[in-house]
Order: sequence, then C-alpha cells, then structure tokens
Amino acid sequence: MKLYKSIPIMLFTVALAAGCVSNKKYAELQDTYSKLRERNQELSNKYQDSQRELSGTSSRVKSLEEQIASEKANVTALQDALNKCLNSSSQGNVNISKLVDEINSSNKYIKQLVNAKNKSDSLNMVLTNNLTRSLSREELGDVDVQVLKGVVYISLADNMLYKSGSYEVSDKAGETLSKIAKIIKDYDTYDVLIEGNTDNVPIAQTNIRNNWDLSALRASSVVQVLQNKYAVDPKRLTAGGRGEFNPIADNATPAGKAKNRRTQIIITPKLDQFMDLIGKAPEQSQK
Repeated sequence: MKLYKSIPIMLFTVALAAGCVSNKKYAELQDTYSKLRERNQELSNKYQDSQRELSGTSSRVKSLEEQIASEKANVTALQDALNKCLNSSSQGNVNISKLVDEINSSNKYIKQLVNAKNKSDSLNMVLTNNLTRSLSREELGDVDVQVLKGVVYISLADNMLYKSGSYEVSDKAGETLSKIAKIIKDYDTYDVLIEGNTDNVPIAQTNIRNNWDLSALRASSVVQVLQNKYAVDPKRLTAGGRGEFNPIADNATPAGKAKNRRTQIIITPKLDQFMDLIGKAPEQSQK
C-alpha cells in the first residue's frame, strides 16, 4: 500500500529532476499521476472493505464456536441423563408402578366423594319435600325452607309472624305454625331451635332494651305457641336471639332489612335419623 502511495510522488520528482519538460510531456505526466492516484484510492478502499469483512467473519466464527461448545455441553448432559435412566431402569419402573397405584387410589376416592355428594343431595331433597308437603303456595311466599348438610332451616318473615312493632305472634300466623308444629311432631326425636333475627334499626320501646331483647322475645313467643297451642314437647325446643348480628342481606335497603327481620326454625336430626333418611334417599345415576 505504501508503494502505491509513493509512485506518483516519485514520477513527479523524476520529472522535476530532469529539468524543464515540454507542455505535452508535462500533461502526460500529470494524467499518469491522476490515474495512479485514483488507482491508489481504489486499492485503499478495497483494503478497508477486506478488513471489515475479515472482522465480521471472525465474529461469526467466534459465535459459531460458542454455539458448538454449548451444543456439545447439552449433548454431554443428555448422555449423562440417559445413562442414569438406563442404569436405574428397574427402580424407575417401580416408581412408575407406585405412581399409577396412587392415581388409581385418588380416582377411587374422588368417585366415593361424588357418590357421597349425590347421596347428600338426595337426602336434602327428601327432607325438603317432607317439610314443605303441607304448606300452601301462598305460605311458601313467606316461608323459606333450606336443607344444608342435613340441617333444616325454616325461615319465617316477621310480617307474617308478629304484630307490627311487637313480639306477640299474630293470628294469621296460627295456621302456618300449626303445619310446622305437625312437621316437628312427625320427627319427634329431632332437636328444634327457634332463632330470632332483626335488622339494624334500634328498637324504640321502653320495655325492650335493644334488638337482642326483641329477637329473643320473638323466638320465645314462637316456642310458647308451639308448646301451649300445638302441644310440641318443650324439652325439644330451644329459644334463642341473635339480634341484628346474623344478617342475610344488606341493611342499607328496605328490602334487605325485610329479609333480615326473620325467625328461623332449625330442625337438627340425630345420627340415627340421618341413617334412616339416607336409606330412603333415591339412588342417582352415575355419569
């Protein structure tokens, strides 16, 4: 590269050393000098391009070498894992067999749970049908019957049971309570809890201190009607009040308050009654 750069200078120096030259000769020398200079620049550009290409090639070679090394390491790791698997194949078969047994056991347990749930649903249906069979459609509008885990909840609206602002049982509640009393007497060994509930509006009566008193007094009134008027054994009855602290709806709305003002009759079968009802529960088809 240094040789190409020095050629034009050398020619020019020779020309000067030879003394004065003709204009024609000078023009020829000038033309030769320009061509050599262009050639020199061309070669210089090619050299720079070659250097850049060489640098890029070196980077690609290095990258490929790193990839090859990584793949070799992966192959080695896979070979080691394969060797371990082959060396412990008998133990692996034992583990797989154990895993299959555990899966089968889990599937069997899941099936048992499904069967138990279907049986429980059937039991709840039997209890609900038995408890609501004598209630009219109109009465069912003020009476909500639910069976949860074998426990029967009969919820009675306060506007059906009591006189306004009072804990005295109204006359119109008599017929409904007589039917509920018959249901209770049919299951004469079941425990019965009468539970009063209110909304969160404070009671404004001098002889009732708060909603605790009101809810307990209302539950006690229902207990006494069942005992005195419909001859339910008082040993089976319990009266309790939960005040405003067991809401089932938002007290922020009138509709919510109305739902919270309720008396629940909770009928709890003993274990032998559970078993008897389970025997009556219809079998459900498995899917």
